[in-house]
Amino acid sequence: MPKSANQKLKLLYLCKILMENSDENHKLSMEQLLAALARYDIHAERKSIYSDIAALQDFGLDVMLERGSDGGYYIASRPFELPELKLLVDAIQCSRFITEKKSNELIKKIESLASLPQAHALQRQVYVADRVKTINEGIYYNIDTLHNAISSGVQITFQYFEWALDFSASNHIRKRYRKDGALYQVSPWALTWDDENYYLIAHDPLTDAIRHYRVDKMEHISLIDRKREGQRLFRDRFNPADYTRKVFGMFSGDEKTVRLICENRFIGVIRDRFGADLMVQKVDDAHFAVNVTVAVSPQFFSWIFGLSGAVQIIEPAEVREAFQQQIQAFSAPFE
Repeated sequence: MPKSANQKLKLLYLCKILMENSDENHKLSMEQLLAALARYDIHAERKSIYSDIAALQDFGLDVMLERGSDGGYYIASRPFELPELKLLVDAIQCSRFITEKKSNELIKKIESLASLPQAHALQRQVYVADRVKTINEGIYYNIDTLHNAISSGVQITFQYFEWALDFSASNHIRKRYRKDGALYQVSPWALTWDDENYYLIAHDPLTDAIRHYRVDKMEHISLIDRKREGQRLFRDRFNPADYTRKVFGMFSGDEKTVRLICENRFIGVIRDRFGADLMVQKVDDAHFAVNVTVAVSPQFFSWIFGLSGAVQIIEPAEVREAFQQQIQAFSAPFE
């Protein structure tokens, strides 16, 4: 029998068949392997399949054989286990900064890392359409551009916008560029993910301070041939995780050390927010005290308020007074 044009590709197609159709719960018999190869116009004998599988095993592919009536050949391990792939899918689904279109594209690529039966299991938990997603398709590429700028140590320019009401427009909501559309020029130092949004942390030369910008609200990002500035602020002491712990909802404010008195049952809440390295002091059998550094802002006060009195600000006095004023503003009638 003359060899088909695909005969030289037999080993590659055998690998493809095993990767796509087998796992520990779905095994392929010798007859199924031969039939699958025939669909690619490849005719093989059992003996050649034995040697091909041995070659794949020598290459590092984890092909196993389970003997018995329900046995067969299968891929025993992959670069990603199914629970890990589900975790990645969940992260993509929950990420507001990734558009619905890009989410579906990424999930489809993740499915290719599993067998077809496993991919079907992943597909069952995909609910992207009902999630709140950004409409800025460019954010995916913005992140790549910003990573390049950070690794290259150069400055960037960009336009920054916010959403504004405009009842003269058909949908009443439109983009409004800050600084009347003028370019921002900053030195990018880090990217962080907080409250389901990506933020760029950068040095602002106009104020000589650390600033952050929501990546999905940045447009027309360009790298410029100018060395990054702000080393003094970012060298040694700056930690993105510490920064996001201090800045509630990524709203800036004056950084202060605040003393809190908390009910003991809220130790988990405090630890989740401020990290494990806390100096906790006993106040009485039901309360503990802790000093934390925060950016004092209405968002910080809202977080305290949302804990229903179980966490209270004790010091400094001006922060406690500002919190009381915020509570009064909450209860003031709308005029």
